[in-house]
Amino acid sequence: MNSQEFLEKISDGLKKPITKEDVFGNEIKVSYLKRIDKIFEKGLHYYLDPKAPEKSKEASVFFRKQNFQNDELNLGAIKIVNQFEELKLSLSAIAKLSDLDFKRSIKKYSISDDPKKIAFKARKAIYPKFDNNRRNFLKALISSLASKNIMVFEFIETWNKKEKANIDGFYLKPNMIVLKRHQSFSREIFTLAHELGHYLLDEEEIEEINYSVFNKNLSAIEKWCNDFAFFFLSGEYANTLDLLDSASAKNDYHHDFIEFVSKNTHLSQLAIFTRLLYKGKISQKNYSLVREEFEELFRQKQAEKEREKLLLKEKGIKQRGSVAKPIPSPLFVSTIQTAYYEGVLNEYEVCKKLNIKPEKLEKYI
Repeated sequence: MNSQEFLEKISDGLKKPITKEDVFGNEIKVSYLKRIDKIFEKGLHYYLDPKAPEKSKEASVFFRKQNFQNDELNLGAIKIVNQFEELKLSLSAIAKLSDLDFKRSIKKYSISDDPKKIAFKARKAIYPKFDNNRRNFLKALISSLASKNIMVFEFIETWNKKEKANIDGFYLKPNMIVLKRHQSFSREIFTLAHELGHYLLDEEEIEEINYSVFNKNLSAIEKWCNDFAFFFLSGEYANTLDLLDSASAKNDYHHDFIEFVSKNTHLSQLAIFTRLLYKGKISQKNYSLVREEFEELFRQKQAEKEREKLLLKEKGIKQRGSVAKPIPSPLFVSTIQTAYYEGVLNEYEVCKKLNIKPEKLEKYI
């Protein structure tokens, strides 16, 4: 953000706006610092540190790379990336002190390699036992990646967060993948497969990934990662989809078969239709009709949920929704456990890293 945008943000709610002179002079009021920290959440000590912030490539992906697929990353997204960059540096230090080695066990590929061939290779090495429950499948895939020294994290945003991150996931070198928790686990599974593609190419990216939206302006890397993710999740069904006749009203757009493939791959039905569009197996007009149908069904479901909430409220029934928790990577948990056994971390630090209450500590050590 530029200085004017910054001043507008920290002046929010004030009758008398904060000026450049108030914050960029030799002195600054503590009350202004507190307003600044509400944006950046670094703690007041950060701004009082006389040492200039580091601009090394190791410190942030934003110093390693200038352009991203999503060129309009908001502050919420940048803060999330920064949070996991700091965690990555912390884990790197812990690993060194604990004599742990996160050596890469899968070779690197390039966009000249066939994404379908690489996806089928990856399926043999990484794809877990299929589970009809999408959350369980995601958990199993995260565990499988942990066995290959790839650490996967989820971040969860509360419904009342002001500025939600406009990203679905990202890959940070050398071995960290971060996912945004979605209402749709199929979208999150696809994002993980897509970011696995970035890991295989060793190409960092921060992005919104929606394979259910046709986009012909993707970069070569993004197209490769999308193709890889599709073949990794679809497996042999990819060949069957390629043999389908063109989807139209005459064959009911292959709805029954596509629903069957969706249930057996965790690819969303709309993502499969998008693939058919890429392959010329459905016209743009028919694709738009199918898309509108899915969007209308989604709207109806959301409206029904809202009606149910209102009815419960009118009856005076309180709804108790449990707070969602990220799926932990076994590699992350074992790293923290080893650090504790090696005396690198104490009990308080273990609880903080794993985000658990002290009474739950016995389950982990």
